[in-house]
Amino acid sequence: MTNTSPHVARFDGKVAVVTGGAQGIGEGYARALAAEGASVAVADLNREAGSSVVKQIRQDGGKATFVEVDVAQPESAEAMAQAVVDEFGGIDLLVNNAAIYGTMKLDLLLTVPWDYYKRFMSVNLDGALAVTRAVWPHMQARGGGAIVNQSSTAAWLYSGFYGLAKTGVNGLTQQLATELGGNGIRINAIAPGPIDTEATRTVTPGNIVKDMVSKIPLKRMGTPEDLVGMCLFLLSDEASWITGQIFNVDGGQVVRS
Repeated sequence: MTNTSPHVARFDGKVAVVTGGAQGIGEGYARALAAEGASVAVADLNREAGSSVVKQIRQDGGKATFVEVDVAQPESAEAMAQAVVDEFGGIDLLVNNAAIYGTMKLDLLLTVPWDYYKRFMSVNLDGALAVTRAVWPHMQARGGGAIVNQSSTAAWLYSGFYGLAKTGVNGLTQQLATELGGNGIRINAIAPGPIDTEATRTVTPGNIVKDMVSKIPLKRMGTPEDLVGMCLFLLSDEASWITGQIFNVDGGQVVRS
């Protein structure tokens, strides 16, 4: 007997916010969520790129809007969250993906200019907290929700202030799991290994990338598509008893016991 029942998308009726959704990994998350039925807010500073992603999602039959946000500014995060609620009626899902990465300086903790370090951490670490603080009351009003933070295997490997920020994201994820759990809100993190994006090609010298890949058991860089499955799973009801966890998606780069 043939099953003729229509496919029910995983996130029908859900509203998702993806920060840093205008390009790279964030764009992949935004498009995948829309393909699974979510109304997606592409939240980014880059209006041109973000609007292009929204246009493509709509052309593919999805629902999306662009909202400009600077995640380092709590007031901007609050305004973004309210704009999404005004547009779509609420917020159920959040991906904290925004980061200074494609233009990142390579420097030591001992020598990086202090003002740059503070700006970097305000986006790459504090930004995830600022957006979560802005969004969680709207999730609570809908009876709960799910959040995914973007970490990195850099948290366990020497990576200067970038690694320090990602270590902070891991700690933030675990702390907020306790604070948010009573409101029916789950929060987890994905820690990718080296991903083949324009940002990685811009920041990381080719010889360093080649050396990293040679040491990865699966012998290749990851792609944004490699991360999408984990993100969708963690945001879905299939992960309803998972919170406060950091999941490596890294080709075996880092083994944690």
